[in-house]
Amino acid sequence: MNRKLQALAVLLLFGVVKLPLEQHVTHELRTQGMLQEPIRLGVGEDLGQAGIAASLGGLRGLAACIFQLRAHVEFTYVNWAKVDSLYKLVTRLQPRNSRYWEEAAWHMAYNAASYYLYNQELKPALRGQLYHDHVKRGVAILEEGLRFLPRNPRLWEKLAEVHAKRTYQFKDAGDAYWNSFQCGGLNYMERFAAYAYAQSNDPDAWQKGYAILKRLYDAKKVTPGLIEFLKMLEEKLHLPAGQRIPDAAPVRQIPPPEAGPRR
Repeated sequence: MNRKLQALAVLLLFGVVKLPLEQHVTHELRTQGMLQEPIRLGVGEDLGQAGIAASLGGLRGLAACIFQLRAHVEFTYVNWAKVDSLYKLVTRLQPRNSRYWEEAAWHMAYNAASYYLYNQELKPALRGQLYHDHVKRGVAILEEGLRFLPRNPRLWEKLAEVHAKRTYQFKDAGDAYWNSFQCGGLNYMERFAAYAYAQSNDPDAWQKGYAILKRLYDAKKVTPGLIEFLKMLEEKLHLPAGQRIPDAAPVRQIPPPEAGPRR
């Protein structure tokens, strides 16, 4: 009996000594992105989903793939509520996989929103409401993903595109494009940020857009689009003639009318 107690005491002592080292190693791995943080779910989360996510452990990646495939099946049936529910589980299982956040938002802000907007079986007011609700849901998904991946340029870019093409909140679009550029996104994100700022209703955003475009112009990084939006901002900011660039605004070619509805 004494030997068993001695062995137990040794194990306990070994565990106490080893615990700080394991905690330090775990912290370092999570800091370097090599080990995921435990899933933290809010009080309002579905308990069934929480139980599944917590119990899968190292199989979370495989489970996420399976639920993603299931979501694609529901997409073919245009079952948007189920698609959203499944992708919510997928992103809980793999919150640091940006592709899942991007796909989830795309289904809501584009596929589901357009489905309802062009559904002739619904009343026009309901179609518009469902369209806006699903675009808003797409924005919320991307914003949630950015809480896990705040320096992911791709998610910032996708958020900017939704604001520029769906919500028409151009200042928000400009901020998101700028964040994408600041987080290592492609160089044209900076230019797109300025273009979005130029289309906003915010004078402070106009100043930001003008500063970006004038710097690019002075650096000889000139394109017809840059000239067009720079001239637009000169007008909005009421710049005196002496401070304006000498270039004439390019003439925009009006495309021929398209057949069918425009999305």
